[in-house]
Amino acid sequence: MKTLTSLFRPAVLLAALPAALAFSACGNDDDNNNTPAPDQGKVVVVHAAAAATAAITPVFDSQQGSSLTYTQNSGYLGVNVGSPQLRIVNGTGTTVVSRTLAVAKDQSYSVFVYSPTASIGSAELLSVTDDLTAPAANQAKIRLVHLAVGAPSPVRLTVPSAVPGTPGTDVTPDVAFGTASAFFAINAGSPTLTITSAGTPRPVLLTVGDGSGSGTGTKNYEAGKIYTILVRGIAGAGVAAEQQPKAVILQNN
Repeated sequence: MKTLTSLFRPAVLLAALPAALAFSACGNDDDNNNTPAPDQGKVVVVHAAAAATAAITPVFDSQQGSSLTYTQNSGYLGVNVGSPQLRIVNGTGTTVVSRTLAVAKDQSYSVFVYSPTASIGSAELLSVTDDLTAPAANQAKIRLVHLAVGAPSPVRLTVPSAVPGTPGTDVTPDVAFGTASAFFAINAGSPTLTITSAGTPRPVLLTVGDGSGSGTGTKNYEAGKIYTILVRGIAGAGVAAEQQPKAVILQNN
């Protein structure tokens, strides 16, 4: 004699089988989609090579960025941590310059493509760490990068004195050609900033102004913001207007 339990057992097992198979399939899908994303840092590339003004494209290992013309910069690009090879490629696909970078997790960097000499096609890379820690209340942070070929070296970022003939107030220490200063705090507002070279009082090479490279106007340095003052170009006679030394402002955050 068959009991109720024995009559229902096969039906229960058959009903449970599709659900078990569906659960198993879902489990396999989850396993395939749980590969963790690689750790990354962030890198911005700046085209400041005054003797190699043709368009360039940055390539991190096999990751290609957007094309940049002279004076342009990328946004911060996510780059896998480790030691990626950065290649700067021109319009014909030729590598102009390359360097192995050291990229740490959650760290930010700026890579400047610049000309170490005035020779046509001259290009080199300057990689610097970007300290994007927020400045104190009512302050901004600012640094100086000197990449102007043939201009006096070293230079400083200076707030001129209100009294003619007397020294101004230096924001940065000496910055040699091909190098960058650390970030320094300044009060938020619209100070007059100049690029000065050695001397007493220090002679003014360029006025930052509004940061467009014109040397005129004013710039409001906002509280909480971080800025790079970039000096780029080629000093000397016969240089095209676009390639002459200029002080421009890049905002890092």
